[in-house]
Amino acid sequence: MADKEEEVVPQTIEQNPEENQNETRKAVAKPLLDVVDVSIGEPEKRTGSTAISLKETYMAYYVETRVKEGESAAGILEVPCALWRRYSEFEVLRNCLVVQYPHIVVPPLPEKTATFTWQQSPTDKFDPDFVERRRSSLEAFLLRVASHAELSGDSVFLSFLQQEENWKESVMATSFHAKADSKLKALNASFRIRKPDQDFEELKNYCNDLEANITNLLKVRAKLADTLYGIHKIHANYGRVFSEWSGIEEEMGDGLQSAGHYMDVYAACIDSMLEEEEQFADQIKEYLYFADSLRTVCKKHELLQYELEKAEDHLALKGQEIERVIQGKTSWIGGLKSKVFGSVETPEEKAARVKQLEEEIAEAEKAVEAASRTVWEFSQQAMKDIERFKEQKTKDIKDILTSYVEMQIKLCKKGIQIWGNAKGSFEKM
Repeated sequence: MADKEEEVVPQTIEQNPEENQNETRKAVAKPLLDVVDVSIGEPEKRTGSTAISLKETYMAYYVETRVKEGESAAGILEVPCALWRRYSEFEVLRNCLVVQYPHIVVPPLPEKTATFTWQQSPTDKFDPDFVERRRSSLEAFLLRVASHAELSGDSVFLSFLQQEENWKESVMATSFHAKADSKLKALNASFRIRKPDQDFEELKNYCNDLEANITNLLKVRAKLADTLYGIHKIHANYGRVFSEWSGIEEEMGDGLQSAGHYMDVYAACIDSMLEEEEQFADQIKEYLYFADSLRTVCKKHELLQYELEKAEDHLALKGQEIERVIQGKTSWIGGLKSKVFGSVETPEEKAARVKQLEEEIAEAEKAVEAASRTVWEFSQQAMKDIERFKEQKTKDIKDILTSYVEMQIKLCKKGIQIWGNAKGSFEKM
């Protein structure tokens, strides 16, 4: 934590976030989403100035929180409340949650720029379709946090929903980012731990496999979208040909003209379907990024395991050192000194060294015990939340893929209907 004397922190967020979170959770008997509705309204394009007085354009999102009928948010939130938030503030919120709750699979944020796109996908971050999809994904993020039994009671999250002025500055002043583990430190722990936990190793492998499978699924979907779009649009050529042909026919003219109209309808029907399919892609992408959230939990466990092993190594070294002193053996440095200076350790000095080492060993044993307890507690908490995540994932993926199939069935039925109408046009000739 940063020095209290050097910071002026608004009273809305306490200087010690952990104490404030504990107080808040006492007031929250159930997930926040059981009490209130959280939504994001129409985004707004704005222009502001950066810290170095440069003009910047960004999107602002209108976050609304309302108490549900028959419920009470007294002591939790001052509702109803509504305020504007930038994407960067969502990032601060999530980063803070990741640091404060390392054992939780924190929901991911939507992508900053479009990925796994097909030829007609919007890539401009200010494109209305892209902005709407991001709005929907940011709302999904808030709903996931608000439905989580532990995250929904976090003081930073609650203030995110109701404190507009200086919220970001208040959170940054808590210096939560100073507690974040560096990527280099995490990588070092990953390579140096000697006794990795098998459960977490399997989870890391699962993260990689999940990421690879979803990536391949999104690639196939993008390629298929391109193909379907091309197939449908080329049918517009039928429409043009039939329309031109109808101009030179008397008996067949009406039938050809009508059939040409249905070909144009068939060519156009793919647009709305692929727009709807983009939502499916975004929902699947969320689990692509969830894989990274799950991996973050595994990395934190590796760091804690590494700290435990370092504490055990330190204890072992102290044990070897006291054995050498008791047996009258000296290190090569001590032996060199005795030869150069002719000094010999007296019984009193030896007893003092043994006593000092015994005290250091006692401290080292406490450190090992504390580190071991930390690893065990983290494992228990993490596995509990991972089980919750797995249940959520199974339900969500089932719903997403089922909706995708229903979407394809709907498109096929639409196609059958159009081709049936075209057939009727030809039969009337």
